[in-house]
Amino acid sequence: MSVDDACRLTGVSRASYYRAWERNAPREAQTELRDRIQQICLEQRICGTRRVTAILHGEGMVVNRKRVQRLMRLDNLLALRKRRYVVTTDSRHTYAVYRNLTEGLEVTAANQLWVADITYIRLSEQFVYLAVILDAWSRRVVGWELGDSLRAELALAALRRALESRVVPQNLIHHSDRGVQYCAEEYVRLLKDAGISISMSRAGNPYDNAMAESFMRTLKCEEVYLTRYRNITHARERIGEFLEDHYNRKRPHSALGYRAPAAFEAAQV
Repeated sequence: MSVDDACRLTGVSRASYYRAWERNAPREAQTELRDRIQQICLEQRICGTRRVTAILHGEGMVVNRKRVQRLMRLDNLLALRKRRYVVTTDSRHTYAVYRNLTEGLEVTAANQLWVADITYIRLSEQFVYLAVILDAWSRRVVGWELGDSLRAELALAALRRALESRVVPQNLIHHSDRGVQYCAEEYVRLLKDAGISISMSRAGNPYDNAMAESFMRTLKCEEVYLTRYRNITHARERIGEFLEDHYNRKRPHSALGYRAPAAFEAAQV
């Protein structure tokens, strides 16, 4: 039952409902507020703190603009560009960046191009983050990791999984955005030690990494939005099952002739 329906049936205003929730379940209420702010920023092309606060007030949430501003800063939403996506990328760093090697590239086999990205996952009382690496040819998830921070170790763990699961040829390209996780010295060193060429999206252009963005939407719509995770352990189990069993081995993909990634790779051997 939605909040609107519950309030109407019980004769309680939305504002009273949210005030009571803040008192009785403050951490869950905080997470709900952050999640709603992120949804608003995803839906609205221009999402300043005044606009977001006004929308929240219209929905009955009791929150002042300073708190909205603090949460938007925490989630890196204050300088959101006019794009329909939630920012998990911090490209304001001093590490070296690399040019985009994927323009005009035609991928014809496995392990020619890997694409990497990070997204947020909402739990009941916190947010966690998922780093994923896909093989661009088969759309197969070759490496992933779930953690409670956006530190470089998250992306590194996903990369190590990918390197353990695949035989890396000399012509492999790793493509990502310009986030600090992918530009960090240890991450770059691991790629170079494996003989992998480094490619990054153009500044401020998430569409250079459209395949990874599309995969994240699939993950959210088919797993994350349908599940209420109890904690990070539960999230890791469910998401791991979705990635390894359902997405890689069972889910038909239109771009693969309606075959699952694993079946598509097997058919090309």
